[in-house]
This record gives sequence, structure tokens and C-alpha cells, in this order.
Amino acid sequence: MTQTAPPPNTPGSLDSVPNAAKKHWVGPWALLGPPGLWLVLLLVLPTLVIFELSLVPGIRPGDLVNPSGLDNYTQIFESVYLRVMLRSLLFAIGTTVVSLVLGFPVAYWIALMSPKRWRNLLLVAFILPLWTSSLLRSYAWISILRPTGVLNSFLGIFNLPALDILNQSPAVLVGMSYSFLPYMVLILYSSLEKLDLKLLEAAADLGATPIQSFWKITVPQSFQGIAAGSLLVFIISLGDFINPELLGGASSMTVSRLIYNQFLGPTQNWGFGSSLSMIMIFAVSAAVALLIRYGNTSSGKV
Repeated sequence: MTQTAPPPNTPGSLDSVPNAAKKHWVGPWALLGPPGLWLVLLLVLPTLVIFELSLVPGIRPGDLVNPSGLDNYTQIFESVYLRVMLRSLLFAIGTTVVSLVLGFPVAYWIALMSPKRWRNLLLVAFILPLWTSSLLRSYAWISILRPTGVLNSFLGIFNLPALDILNQSPAVLVGMSYSFLPYMVLILYSSLEKLDLKLLEAAADLGATPIQSFWKITVPQSFQGIAAGSLLVFIISLGDFINPELLGGASSMTVSRLIYNQFLGPTQNWGFGSSLSMIMIFAVSAAVALLIRYGNTSSGKV
């Protein structure tokens, strides 16, 4: 008995495979198309324009764009600009360390020691400052830290010497740590709430001290949250503009403020500002890659 071939468009025919494959890809492309186009227009293309400008030495508004070399990048290695970049790096590292040291006990207490019915409310209360403008928070710190501000008025009650830290590096560190501490607490909380308390109980039964249990059980289990929170705070601290501008004064120049001066300040050197921007983009991209690596939410990671 002879066997007839299936019609061309039946499910069992080979002709239907391309159509099925097309239908399989139509949905993802329809979803990814609009945001992908948005990213290309507002992220990729502007970055390429900045890169092109970074190859033009001394370009100003209205000048002809003619890429000619890496002079703008070699200018970054001058001592005055290296000090600015080092200061920005130290601000970011200091803010990360302070946020981790202050945020870990808070996240630990909210996640493990506070009453369960109050945890969500406590978490919302702690991140409440994020609902206000960062500009307003910086102006609030100006009112606190100025020579006649709240801090020195409080110290005067106890006959303590006044502190003159406004428009200096300590004020910048205080403002940045305050601004970015809630991010650290949020990430640490989501990691610590998954902590296996049975391991802590077993360690206590075996005679481990609280400090030993902390370093050998709590820290390893929450390392993903520590890494993700630290990288996130470092990224946003490295590019912060408002706190150094309002709290630091001229002695606390950072890369963000230097880029602003190159584009909108009196110098108007777009080429050098673009090279600084590209360095920041590369640094933040590397940090984001690390954040993606250590901030994976699968398998119990934060």
C-alpha cells in the first residue's frame, strides 16, 4: 500500500516548521522591540556621540567634529585630574564602607530581631527619605552642618567645641552616606531574611561565640547581599553630583563636577569632558557587570 505525503501546511509537514519558528520569535521581538529602540536612541547613540567627541581635542560648541587622536585621554593623566579622580574614588569607597557598617546592623535587626508584624513598616520607615528630593536632603544637611546650624547648637548645650566641616570632605561623606544608606539596607535585608537560623542555633550548641557565629555563618550566607549592596552604593556614589556640589565646596572637586564644568562651565571643553564621561561609563559598566554577577536573585542570592 502506498503512503501519501501530508499536505504542505499540515502540522506534520516540513513546510510548517518555518512558520512555527516565525511565530515563536514574533512575540519576543514584539516585546523587546520598543524598549530596544528606546535604548538605542537614548543610550547607545548618545554614548557613541560622546565617544566621538572624546577624540576631538579642545572642541567647543559649534566647532567641526573631526576625530584626531587620544589627546583628551592622555590629559586625564595629569596630576591635577588624577587627584580629582582619586578623590571621587575615595568618596565612593568611603560611602560604601560607611553604608555597610551602619546598614548591616539595621538590616540584621529588621530582618531577624524585630517583630514580624512590624518588619514591613520598619523597612518602609527607614527608606522614607528616598521619597523626598535628593536636593532637599542636601539642603537639610547644610542647615545641620553650617557653623550656626543644628549640630553646633546642640554641641553648644554641652559646652563642646563647634565643628566646622561644611564645604569640606567630611560633609560630603556624611551627605552621601545618608543619601545611599537606604539602598544598602534594602539589599542586605532581602539577603538576611533568608538566613538559616538553624545553623546559628547549631553553632551556639557547639560552643561558638556570637562573634564566631557572625563571621563563620552570618557573613558567608549574606555575602551575596553584601557584595550586591556594596557595588550598588559604589556605583551611585561614584557618579553623585549634588552632595559634592552643595556640601563640599571648591576643595571637594569630583569627576562629576569636573565633567559639568567642561560642558556647562566657563572652560567649555567638550572633548575633555567627553573623555571623562567615557572613563566614568567604562568604570560604571564594569561595576554593573560585577553587580549582575553577584546580585543574581536565583538560588537564594540577592
